[in-house]
Amino acid sequence: MGNMLLPVPHFHHAVAAALFLGLAGAGAGHARQDGAAAPDAMPVQDLPLPEDPPQAESDALPESPLSEPAAASEPTAEARLREREDLDLLFAELAQPGGETWARAETDILRIWSRSGSAAMDLLYKRGEAALDAGDTVTAIGHLTALTDHAPDFAAGWYLRSVAFYLDGDFGPAIADLGQVLRLEPRHFGALTQLGTILEELGDDRDALVAFRRSLKIHPHQQEAQDAVQRLERKLQGTDA
Repeated sequence: MGNMLLPVPHFHHAVAAALFLGLAGAGAGHARQDGAAAPDAMPVQDLPLPEDPPQAESDALPESPLSEPAAASEPTAEARLREREDLDLLFAELAQPGGETWARAETDILRIWSRSGSAAMDLLYKRGEAALDAGDTVTAIGHLTALTDHAPDFAAGWYLRSVAFYLDGDFGPAIADLGQVLRLEPRHFGALTQLGTILEELGDDRDALVAFRRSLKIHPHQQEAQDAVQRLERKLQGTDA
């Protein structure tokens, strides 16, 4: 997703940086269940503690299509283990600098991430995605809020809602949702790239560069992130970036 000129709400740059660096430190300090290493942490002791990010008012959202939480069909332990092993192999393939198999690996990773394990949750995701494609961010946020309420461990739901908030110009909630994504899946390169885009638009070039670099370390074939790193390195030339 390219940089977009959107109205920036009153959201202090230091808060955005602290949110990003704080979640990076939490991701590095928390061992993932699949044994994958989280991105390197950055010191946060000198940064101000962020306030609670603004939350969308549920009253302003369309009525949830679910009257009560739907029971997800839990995959078996064996299936979970197999999926984690598949992801590890796919990420290793994705990180290869040459060849063309990385594109297939990217497609497979996104496919695995898009599965919630529940038909009802998948339907909410598809409705949110369709509304977003139609440019209806309010309806998209409504469906995706219902999704994150009922499936809080489904990283793809948080990520898609962050995109909806971003397109609506609500950078604070977008960053908060990206924090949820990266807590659930520290290797989510899309979330890191999106975070870099938002931080750059907020004027926090240094932390934006960190986010883009971390994204490229996971998925080095992202042209948008490559361009952003070159642009920010030129801008910050002569500093300790």
